[in-house]
Amino acid sequence: MMVLAFATACFSRMAEDIRIQFGKLLRQQRKVKGLTQEELAGRAGMAVPYLSDLERGKWNPSLAMIVDLARGLGVEAWEILHGLEIDRGGTDGGGDDGDGPELPERKRGGV
Repeated sequence: MMVLAFATACFSRMAEDIRIQFGKLLRQQRKVKGLTQEELAGRAGMAVPYLSDLERGKWNPSLAMIVDLARGLGVEAWEILHGLEIDRGGTDGGGDDGDGPELPERKRGGV
C-alpha cells in the first residue's frame, strides 16, 4: 500500500509540473502570435478566466481543449505541446525494469 501512495504522490507532482509547463508554452505561443488573452479565448470559445488559469498551470486541459486552442492560435495541435518535457520516471518505456516508482494502472474506456 505504501508503494501505491508513493507512486500516486509522484504522479501528482509530475502532473502539476506538466500543467505548469503547458501553461508557459501556451502563453509563449499566444504572445508570439500577438494575441491578448481575450482574443485567444474568443477564438478558442472559452472564458478568459479559464484561459488565464490554463496559462498559470491551474488546470489540465482536455484533448478537445488543446485542439480548440490550436485553432485559436492558427497552429497544429502538436505545436502547442512541442517542448513539453515529460518525466519518464527513470525508465525507457520498455517495460518494468525496476527503475523509478511503479505507477498504478489506469482504466481505459470501458475495459
